[in-house]
Amino acid sequence: MKLLKLVPDNTNIKFLRWQWPFFIVNILAMIASVVLVFTNGLNLGVDFVGGQMIRVTFEQSAEAPVAELRGQIGELGFGEPIIQQFGKPNEISIRMKLPEGADDDASLADSMARKITSTLKAAHPDARIDGIDSVSGKVSGELFTTGMQAMAAAMVAISIYIWVRFEWQFGVGALFALLQDVLLTVGLFALTQMEFDLNIVAALLTLIGYSLNDKIVVYDRIRENLKKYRRMPLPELLDLSVNETLSRTVVTSLSLLITLFALLVLGPDVIFGFTLAITVGIFIGTYSSIFMSAPILIWLRVNPSSFVPTETDLDRQERLTRERG
Repeated sequence: MKLLKLVPDNTNIKFLRWQWPFFIVNILAMIASVVLVFTNGLNLGVDFVGGQMIRVTFEQSAEAPVAELRGQIGELGFGEPIIQQFGKPNEISIRMKLPEGADDDASLADSMARKITSTLKAAHPDARIDGIDSVSGKVSGELFTTGMQAMAAAMVAISIYIWVRFEWQFGVGALFALLQDVLLTVGLFALTQMEFDLNIVAALLTLIGYSLNDKIVVYDRIRENLKKYRRMPLPELLDLSVNETLSRTVVTSLSLLITLFALLVLGPDVIFGFTLAITVGIFIGTYSSIFMSAPILIWLRVNPSSFVPTETDLDRQERLTRERG
């Protein structure tokens, strides 16, 4: 019985033929993501902005009475609440700033939470409190700073590793591709205004690791072919390398996407953002491994001699001596 192959062995797609259109689209998408982050901003979770988040489900209602709740909670004197759907239409999250002095006295936050939840249950008997999270402003600021530093450090460390293992051009290429993967994923959260919390940072770090693995496979095959086909034009060699690794790239990514899609549809709402970030990131990362990782090497002037050791004067003398003898 002949095995089914998603990518035939003789596949020969000319990926570099479209390098400039794809590059222009990528740059525009990255710029759009940055603009969205600065204009729309990210809907930062309690992890990053501090405050208290109360998750509520209205068990006997098809939809949560958001407008009514906003007025009822606002009358308690704790400030204007931020109320958003949290999964299904009858599930919401209520975010509140912590009372003044709550960083020094935790009982103030507890008192606010008890008053809000008792008000909700009194006005809406079908309200079920699913969870209460409280983070001080000082801790949340440290979490945001640490999370961003972790992502930046991971990307830089990965680029240095690839630089040491291959050539500096490969490190720059990997860093650009990883930056694209992260920016476009973050841009999606700025566009949709889905909550951006520590779970999403964890998803981005996971994405960086996966994307690195994908690009190393492509770069390793390029390095092998640079040594093997010294006279082959570089665009043809890069197309050959990407085609040779295409089956592995597609099968690995497709297997993960099938599992992640099942989690998106059937999984719990609490990990929906995490799952969506990884799903979108893997799709973007696979795309960048195929269409962006290789063309960057041409622009950075990688050539077959990049992996040929430089011959010193002593090496040259020894070689000439052997040839004469």
